[in-house]
Amino acid sequence: METKEAVTALAALAQETRLSVFRLLVQAGPEAMSVGSIGEKLKVPPATLSFHLKELSHAGLVASRQESRFIYYMADFAQMAALMTFLTQNCCQGMPQECLTVMEMALEGCCAPPQAKRRS
Repeated sequence: METKEAVTALAALAQETRLSVFRLLVQAGPEAMSVGSIGEKLKVPPATLSFHLKELSHAGLVASRQESRFIYYMADFAQMAALMTFLTQNCCQGMPQECLTVMEMALEGCCAPPQAKRRS
């Protein structure tokens, strides 16, 4: 990722509604959410939501697909990973192992595999 792309992505996320939309789509995972569902969940009017989704899309942080008359959005996890990589590229003065533990712990909360049921 180039600096200009990172600035565009960070600028898109530097707004409360867009950050809320992006976080909601990240929580949804690879399953897309309809524009209507996003609006209902966040209580954002359709015209306002459309504007914010356009900004996130322009920044490459979300992707969309149309099914019939509905539009579904999903987080672009590859772009999110590219942004995180850009931000931590030269972490800890060239000793990334110092940062890895912190990053791994943070990602476990997001992407932890489901717990297997214990048998009694």
